[in-house]
Amino acid sequence: MCLMSQRPSLRGRWLLLLVPLVLGVGGLLLSVGLIRPGLGAAELSAPELESSPSGRTPDGPPPRVAARPSAGAPVQPGAAPLSPEEAEREAQRQLWEQRLERARFTLDSYRQSTRYPPESRSIKEHPDQVYPASPERKQPLSKEQRDISLRLKQEKVFVVGDEVVHFFVGCENAHTSQPLPCEVHSAFAHEAPHMTAAGQLGSVPLDFNDSGRAGDEVAGDGTWTGRFQPSRQGFAMFEGSLRVEFRVRANGNAEGGAFFDVMFTPAPPATFSGRVREAVEHGSLQLYVGLQVRKPGRYVMAGRVDDEAGIPFAYVSFNEELEAGAREVKFTVFGLLLHDEKPDFPLKLRDVEGFLLREQGDPDREVMKSLSGYVHTTQQYGLERFSPDEWTSEERQRYLDEFSKDVNEAEKRRDELAGRTGRAPRP
Repeated sequence: MCLMSQRPSLRGRWLLLLVPLVLGVGGLLLSVGLIRPGLGAAELSAPELESSPSGRTPDGPPPRVAARPSAGAPVQPGAAPLSPEEAEREAQRQLWEQRLERARFTLDSYRQSTRYPPESRSIKEHPDQVYPASPERKQPLSKEQRDISLRLKQEKVFVVGDEVVHFFVGCENAHTSQPLPCEVHSAFAHEAPHMTAAGQLGSVPLDFNDSGRAGDEVAGDGTWTGRFQPSRQGFAMFEGSLRVEFRVRANGNAEGGAFFDVMFTPAPPATFSGRVREAVEHGSLQLYVGLQVRKPGRYVMAGRVDDEAGIPFAYVSFNEELEAGAREVKFTVFGLLLHDEKPDFPLKLRDVEGFLLREQGDPDREVMKSLSGYVHTTQQYGLERFSPDEWTSEERQRYLDEFSKDVNEAEKRRDELAGRTGRAPRP
C-alpha cells in the first residue's frame, strides 16, 4: 500500500486550518461595524465619522454622509424655500419698499425746505450773501511767472451814478504767501470786450498808488490802490460792463497783468428814501423800506438781518412789480424762522440793495444805490408775538399733496405684496 494514499496531503491540511481563521476574522469585523451588508467599496472609502476617532458615535453606529444640495438651489436657514411665483412677488415687494423710501425722502425734504417763504430765509442758506459782493481772488502774475501771485480785491461790482469804486493789488510768493515788492505801472479803463458796442469809446488812463492817497490806506505797505469814478472819467453816458486793465512789475523785473470788471448804471431807476417802518402782521415781523420809483417795472431787492450782537441771522428779499412814485418794499422776517433761530432782539436791518430787472438787452438790470451798513433797528419783541406755523401757499400744498400720493401708493402696493408673501411690512 502506498503511504501517500493513507493520509491527507500537506496542502489539504493547510486549507483546513485557514477556513476557521477566515471565519473568525470576518466575525470580528462584523462585530466592530467595519463591514456592513450592502456597502460597496465606494462607500467604505468615503469619510463617515465625525464624532469620535474610533469611528463610532457614543450611542450607536456611525452616521451616513448627508446628501449635498443640488447646484443653484437657494439655501434659507430656518425658512422654507420660495416657489418661483413667491420669489417674484418678494422681489416686487422689495422694489416697492425702495420706492416707498424714496417717496418719503422726497416728501420730507420738500416739506422741510419750504417751511419758510422764499423771501424770508435763514442766512445759513445763503453763505455767499452774508455781505454785499466785494470780490477777492488770487492768480499767477503771468503764464511764465507762476511762482508769483497777484492778490486782487475790488470794493464793489455794481457802480451807480456818481459812485466811486476802489481796486487793490498786491504781490506775494505763490508758495509761501510772503509779500513781494510790487508796482502797478500802467492802468486804463474801457468797455468790456463782451459788450455789443465795445470799442466805440476810447480807453481812459487810471492811476494806482501806494502813497496813502486817493483811497490808499497805508503808504508803502505793498498794496497798490486804484480809484475809478465812471461818471466823471469818460463814461457818464455809458451803461453796462466796464473793464479796468493794469500791468504789474513784481519782485524787481517780473512782468504780468490782470483786470477788474464793474457794472455801471449812470442813472438809478429808483432811490431809497432811508425811511423804514415795522409792524407785526400775520404772525411775522414786517419791515417796510421806503423808496422813490422813477422807472416802473419788476424790482428785485434784498437785505440782511442781524441779531442784537451783530450776528447775521436772516436773508430777506423782494421780487414784485412797482409803479412809479413813492412806494414801499416789504421785507418779511417769518414767524417760524424767529422761533427756530431764536435771535436776540432788537434785530438790525443792513446792506439793502436792489435793481430793476430788464426783460431784454445787456445789461439785464439797472442797479440802485445800496443802503450800506445798518439802516434800521427794531423794537424789542417776545417770541409769543410771532406764529410758529409753517408757511402755506396753493403751490406748496399742491406739491405736498402729490408727494403724499406717491407715498400712499407705494405703501399700498408694498403692503399688498407683503400680505401675499407672508412678509411683515416695515413700519
